[in-house]
Amino acid sequence: MTAIAERSEARLQVFRRLRLMKRLSLMIVLAVLMIQTYPIAWIFLSALRPASDFAASNSFDLPRSLTLDNFARAFEQGDLPTYFANSLIVAAASIVIIVFLAMCIAYAMQVLKFRGSRVVLGLFSAGIIVPVQVALIPLFILYSKIGLLDTYQSLIVPMVGFALPMSVYLFVSFYQFIHHEIFEAAILDGCGPFTAFRRVVLPLSLNTIVTVVFVNAIFIWNDFIFANTFIFSRELKTIPLGLQDYIGSMGATDWTATFAAVSVTITPVLLLFLVLNRAIIYGLESGATKG
Repeated sequence: MTAIAERSEARLQVFRRLRLMKRLSLMIVLAVLMIQTYPIAWIFLSALRPASDFAASNSFDLPRSLTLDNFARAFEQGDLPTYFANSLIVAAASIVIIVFLAMCIAYAMQVLKFRGSRVVLGLFSAGIIVPVQVALIPLFILYSKIGLLDTYQSLIVPMVGFALPMSVYLFVSFYQFIHHEIFEAAILDGCGPFTAFRRVVLPLSLNTIVTVVFVNAIFIWNDFIFANTFIFSRELKTIPLGLQDYIGSMGATDWTATFAAVSVTITPVLLLFLVLNRAIIYGLESGATKG
């Protein structure tokens, strides 16, 4: 009876420890969630806050009243539709090129496996650690000589170049777990390399494609460095560059209008994440972590 009682007490202690760890984990998750969501919620609340209330009281207090006048001023002070359209054009073109090139490169290296494919993969992996700042001056000089400054191409080319290493790595990591019997069966059915890519690889890669699209969409949509370096005309400004319109002379800033503009610009990315949330997580698990 004593041994049984000791085992029961030990099991009870283990159960209590597990319950305590579960509560601590839940508290940590809630704390991290609050830290991450608070800035976004604060931006949206500040965008709905009257300018006089924001200036007269603590900016971190809850708004006493709500208004949509800030959004009207945001569209009056800046050409948000034009900036939105420019960001959409650059992001869409860049992402299409990134996904197509990354899939083809990864397919050639991991499935077709040409001689020296591992060396090429190593070079792509090394490109992940290269900072974008090292390319600004060389690209500016090159663009000025070939006449690409102040064009969409001046943004798309570096976006694609710096996004390819990580995108190729994600696709290669995912292709490692596709059984070669699938490709052998496709070849026996009369499929060539391109047909097997279109009918076998493309459908299986859907979640990884979604992950690559979303990760690069955030980077491209929020880019300021390339836009500030290569774009000069107001007609080609993207959203991050266009937010400078709300900074007046001597640094005076209409903060509530700025927050309204920021709310408009980050809403598409948030909605995209909410819609594609499960596919993104599955793509990261099946592509990145398994590699």
